Amino acid sequence: MNENPGDGRKVSRREEYAEATKRAIVDAARLLFGQKGYFATTVDEIAATARVSPATVYAVTGGKQGLLRTLIDVWSVAPEVTVARDRIDHFDDPADLLHFLATLSREMRQDYGDIMRVALAAAPHDPTAADGLATGTARYRGFLAAVAERLAHLGALREDVDTDEALDILWFYFGYAGYFTFVDDNGWTYPRTEQWLRNAASRALL
Repeated sequence: MNENPGDGRKVSRREEYAEATKRAIVDAARLLFGQKGYFATTVDEIAATARVSPATVYAVTGGKQGLLRTLIDVWSVAPEVTVARDRIDHFDDPADLLHFLATLSREMRQDYGDIMRVALAAAPHDPTAADGLATGTARYRGFLAAVAERLAHLGALREDVDTDEALDILWFYFGYAGYFTFVDDNGWTYPRTEQWLRNAASRALL
């Protein structure tokens, strides 16, 4: 047995194998969903890529729908989001806070943009995907709401911008569309996009 670093509990080989199996299935689904799309990918293909049986995919993850929900959780409750949320109230300079937000958004898009694309593409056609995306979006907007509230607390917002409008403006620049439009459609680099979005958001808000 190995020790679980989170709680000091001994982890059995069976538990290690079960976790490794789940991780392989989730990684396979992420790869195939990104390459082929959610609807074009089959459970048999996921199983073959993960080197398990299709029955194992269903038993461990609940099939494609369960896998998509898991992937949305991987993105929307990523450890860096939790750490970032705890840091928001420590910023006293509005410009530094927006710089932090722009950098975090760029990092999240680079690390989890493939999951976002899959969820956005599948949501209009699949209720489970729509529910998962709605949950992920609520978490995302909740984080941006905390940024808006901090900016308001610092007295940094323009006189004609209240906290609700600040959230909408932050969503406009740092929601799903900004990075996808500039990077995917226009061919900008991530650093160039990050700087442009930060500067534009600053002009709109501060």
